[in-house]
Amino acid sequence: MKIDAIFYEIFKEFPNIFFEIIGKPDTNINIYEFIAPEIKQKSFRLDGVFSPLEEFTNEALYFIEVQFYKDEEFYDRLFTSIFLYFTQYQPPNPDWFAILIYDKRSNERTYPQRYRSLLEPHLRRFYLDELDDVPDDYLKMGIVRLVVESENKAEELAKTLINKAKEELTDTLTQRKVLEFIETIVVYKFPNLSREEIETMLNLNLLKETRVYQEAKEEGKLETKLEMIPILLELGLSIQQISERLELEVEEVRKVVQEI
Repeated sequence: MKIDAIFYEIFKEFPNIFFEIIGKPDTNINIYEFIAPEIKQKSFRLDGVFSPLEEFTNEALYFIEVQFYKDEEFYDRLFTSIFLYFTQYQPPNPDWFAILIYDKRSNERTYPQRYRSLLEPHLRRFYLDELDDVPDDYLKMGIVRLVVESENKAEELAKTLINKAKEELTDTLTQRKVLEFIETIVVYKFPNLSREEIETMLNLNLLKETRVYQEAKEEGKLETKLEMIPILLELGLSIQQISERLELEVEEVRKVVQEI
């Protein structure tokens, strides 16, 4: 699953979910914009930042990282990215927090003692599989839970969420977005299932029309093309010829060749 992209879309469209996760449901979401800034000096990209609008400089910055696997260098990259962000963007906000969202506690690495001075005032860690106090009938938090749900329970939960979305969301656009999020998670959670199988599973016939499905399908085509590059290279084709044969940009082909 492309977890970072899924959570970026969830927080972008429904920022109140983020503030509910961190225990601040009364936060005025209208004073924030959600962005994914690139840190150019090192080509780092933060998963997301809730940055207050210009007229709310006294409000806190929230740096968000979603981590679903154990990474021994995670905290080094995290704090490097944050401090490079400060250098590059010079935000006026006096307070900041690093919000780490794990699927489960076991994927967290041992916290480095060299960053212990940052732990208490700035770091907040949340584990999605431990959010048991969230009501089962809460639609938007249910979407978050679907990401970490086991495959044998995901189908039932997805169906429940789809029914709730249809019943509770009267705004057509909002309902469509929520259904797309649910479908996105299911598409990546069950990569071996065909479109027809997923439609049958969820009792839906709109998956093929949604933006997320089309993007997932196109992404699959691109991955297949990229996997072909080393094979065509061994057969003696030039970068230009590979580019034309696979209908890819020359730079895309060159980048893959350099990594071989």
